[in-house]
Formats: sequence, structure tokens, C-alpha cells
Amino acid sequence: MTPSLSTSSSSRRLPVLRGRGADSNPPNRFETLHVVRDGWSDPDDPGPRTRFYGDATRSVLSRNDSPDVPFDTGLNPYRGCEHGCAYCYARPTHEYLGFSAGLDFESRILVKRDAPALLRKALSSRSWSPRTIMMSGVTDAYQPVERRLRITRRCLEVMAEFRNPVSITTKSYLVTRDVDLLADLARDGCAAVTLSVTTLRTDLHATLEPRASIPSRRLGAIRVLSDAGIPVGVNVAPLIPGLTDDELPEILQAAAEAGASFANYILLRLPLGVSELFQEWLRSHAPLRADKVRGRLRSLYGGALYDADFAKRGRGKGPWAAQVADLFRITKNRLGLADHPELRVDAFASGTTGTAPCQTELF
Repeated sequence: MTPSLSTSSSSRRLPVLRGRGADSNPPNRFETLHVVRDGWSDPDDPGPRTRFYGDATRSVLSRNDSPDVPFDTGLNPYRGCEHGCAYCYARPTHEYLGFSAGLDFESRILVKRDAPALLRKALSSRSWSPRTIMMSGVTDAYQPVERRLRITRRCLEVMAEFRNPVSITTKSYLVTRDVDLLADLARDGCAAVTLSVTTLRTDLHATLEPRASIPSRRLGAIRVLSDAGIPVGVNVAPLIPGLTDDELPEILQAAAEAGASFANYILLRLPLGVSELFQEWLRSHAPLRADKVRGRLRSLYGGALYDADFAKRGRGKGPWAAQVADLFRITKNRLGLADHPELRVDAFASGTTGTAPCQTELF
């Protein structure tokens, strides 16, 4: 099957691909020329094989000024994410690299091999002011290739050496591999981990988040980290209206029983091309729920499927948004779950325990 070149703005929908969250590769919004594959004849064909490319970035830390995101400095060892979550709001970032937000995002991964050295350089700089670094703010630092490349672990080794606080959000049990480093940092109040849990249903997980750890493994990771003395919490994210919202109390309950001490939730976000990709997923995997999901989203965002306004995205507006917020608050309080803990910055030093004036930073 030979790829054909097209300048059309529409993409032909492909058959469901086993092991992938997206079923197609829509055009890049910044390009006028794109490749259209003629389709898959074998329904069990997983589609394109994952390829990895070197990322020659000269700076590994990114800054964030979005008022609804509780961190200002992030570190993402990988661009693109093989977990392939159908709803991932980060998919459009791949278009800046010349790729598609669809299958390319989960099968064309850029690897920042120099991330540990670049992090060391940044933390050694006289201009560095100790602050929490968020890992996995865009793509998952513990996606499958991390098992082999160990870039995230080597970054954590640098964090531990400098005693710089780090907060991690992941959907992978692989985070437990680094329990030694995280526990070491946690003893100085410099580490916290959040496991994102979207659903407890393994059948839904299999198509929605095809290469992320299954729900029970994520709960297992919470237990391992909690037993090691590492502050660990759960993020019910994304909470998908009309599809997973009924699981909110159950997810919080399961996480609390596993040892979670804090919790958060984020409603489904569908920026740019993610909207069509997710609707394609709905048509393929949850057709009987599709209208309900779209209807609920429109009730949250004034008739649209998404609103990028900082005050609305992730929480929504209106009666149903308020109902979800109340349910989360009541359940969270009943279970004794807190907000994300404050992480210390006063332990920071170049390789030794710091003696800076005591101060804290609210993540």
C-alpha cells in the first residue's frame, strides 16, 4: 500500500487500529501538503511502528504562565507520547514539529537524550531560583521507552543531588522503579507523585489509553509509593462527561484505599484537532454514548465542545459543572483527601543539603 500525497483539508477515517488511541493521521494545520495512507486491510494491523528521533534542544526546562496550571517550570524528557490516549490535550503540540496530532503523536517520539546534562547546567546556574519542577506536564515521563532509555531516572538523580523539589504526574506503574530516588527526595519534602486515573474499567481503558498502565496497576503504584513514604495522590483526569463522570466517587475511594493522600480532577479538554480525533474515537468505541458526551460538553462550554478560556477549561461553567465540583469536594472531604502538598525549596544546594532560609512553595 503506497502512501499518496494530498492537499485536501479533510482526512479519510481509517479502520480501528489495535493498540492505538487515534485511528487516523489528520492534516497538520501548519502544512499544505500531507500524506494519506490508503487504509489497512487487516483489522489487527496496529498501524505504524513507533519510531524515535533525537531532540537536539539546548534547554530542557520550559516556563508556564497559564493561571489555571499550578506550576511555572516543567521538564518533559519526551515529545509525543506512546501511551496514545485518545483524548490527550497535548496532541496539537506535535504539529509544531511538522507531525500530525493523530497517529504521529503516539508513534513519532522525540527523545531528549541530553536532558540530564541540560538540567544539571540549569540548576548550577547562578540565575536559578529553587522552585518545583513539574515532570510530565505535557507528555508522560514514564512512557514505555523510558524503561530502556532511563532519561527520567537520570533527571531525578540530578534533582536528588541538588535537592530541588519535583512533582510528577504519570499513568505508568514504571514510576515505582524510581522509588529509591523519590523516597530520598521526599525525606526532605522535595517530591510528590500524582497518578492520573481516568477509569477503573479495563475494557474502556484498552481503547481509550491503549499503552498506559491498566487502572489496577496505577492503584498499585499509589500503594508502593505511599508505603515508601512518598506523598502520592490521584488526579481523576480527564473526567469525561457522559462517559466516566459516574466513576468519580469510586476512583477517589479506590485511590484513598491504596494510600493516596491528595486528589484533583480535570474535565475533558478538546483543543484544536483533538476534538475531531476524540469524536472519531467516540464513533468507533462508544457510539451509543457519543451524543450524551457531546451534549454534556456543550452544556459546560456555552454550546461549544471546548472553551480555551483559562477560567473555563478543565472545570467548565453552569449547573452540571457545579454539580461535579460539589460531588468531588464532598467525596474528597469524606475520604480525608487533601490538596497537593507544599514542597520545600530550602533544602536546595549544589550537591549537599542546603541552608537557605526556610521557605515553601505551593505547587
